[in-house]
Amino acid sequence: MSRKKMIKLFDPFVGFGEEKAIKQVLHSGFWASGAGVGNVLKFENEVKKYLDSKSCVAVNSGTAALNLSLSLFNIKNKEVIVPSLTFVSTVNAIVINGGKPIFADVEPKTLCLDPEKISQLINKKTIAILPVHFAGMPCNIDLIERKCRKNKIYLIEDAAHAFGASYNKKKIGRHGDIVCFSFHPVKNLAMPNGGLISINNKNHKKIKDELLSKRWCGITDRKKFFYDVKEIGNNYYMNEFSAAIGRVQLRKIENMNKIRKKIAKVYEKELEVRKKIPFSKNCSYHIYWIMIKNRKSFMEKMKNVGIETGIHYKPVHTMTKYQNSIKLPVTEKVGKEIVSIPIHPNLDEGDIRKIIKYVNKFVE
Repeated sequence: MSRKKMIKLFDPFVGFGEEKAIKQVLHSGFWASGAGVGNVLKFENEVKKYLDSKSCVAVNSGTAALNLSLSLFNIKNKEVIVPSLTFVSTVNAIVINGGKPIFADVEPKTLCLDPEKISQLINKKTIAILPVHFAGMPCNIDLIERKCRKNKIYLIEDAAHAFGASYNKKKIGRHGDIVCFSFHPVKNLAMPNGGLISINNKNHKKIKDELLSKRWCGITDRKKFFYDVKEIGNNYYMNEFSAAIGRVQLRKIENMNKIRKKIAKVYEKELEVRKKIPFSKNCSYHIYWIMIKNRKSFMEKMKNVGIETGIHYKPVHTMTKYQNSIKLPVTEKVGKEIVSIPIHPNLDEGDIRKIIKYVNKFVE
């Protein structure tokens, strides 16, 4: 293997702005507050403006965003339709809140929840649909939303991959009742850890108040040192360091996603694989996936020439906790062949040419 350092699968795009923001928080002595003031409040307001959302609540992870969002709707003993092709947090959040995940298959082209497969799964126990904007590719929200309205059920979106993505000229985060984001170091908008809930329901003010209480141990009616607790909450609030970094990242997100799309366009044209994520100007390209039949061999060969790859994801319904007899033909085929290759703003022209060269060389 070459002595040149490994081309990373994920790599946060940071600079002097993030360093300056961290130092300011470090020396301020104000690092965190469950009340969500300071940089956290500024970050919420800035994201609200960016998304054109009705309300936003920042939390400490995408998992926290999902857990809190599902806790709003009393899903105990109810069913939530969800794709199996997702990170396990999406499904765990349903179970943690007492609900039952009902797995639906995905579209073969986008790997997003297939709207045509949803109708046959909806019944009297269905309380919500939880689509995932897989790899940053927007789901068909219009069609899913119509099914939700028709059946009087909630639309809660997992947009962990999709910050900055768009659908019908609106940012993802502006459509469903609740939209959950994740800001991990590998995500398009990077933080040490963070998440956000975008609220578009007509009762957004009431929902926001409930979320603010639930993200900080159930605390309400706080006046200086005095407060009340009316129900159990969690320690889910965002810290000042993450929020400060997030504010800098937010100012760069359009440019960072523009670079990702530029790389995706080159991959679309030059990668000689039988199937890959389609090019779309609306996609945020958190992940660039390809399908490889000789996956194990391919990934090992890529590693040996200094290129990281990954698998996103093993389908949740094939894991021991969630294994059942359901058949999801598209998801199961994808789960055996999908490979993620690097796509991030730190890739230079040489990196991109190298990735293309060896993908084309090693694919069968």
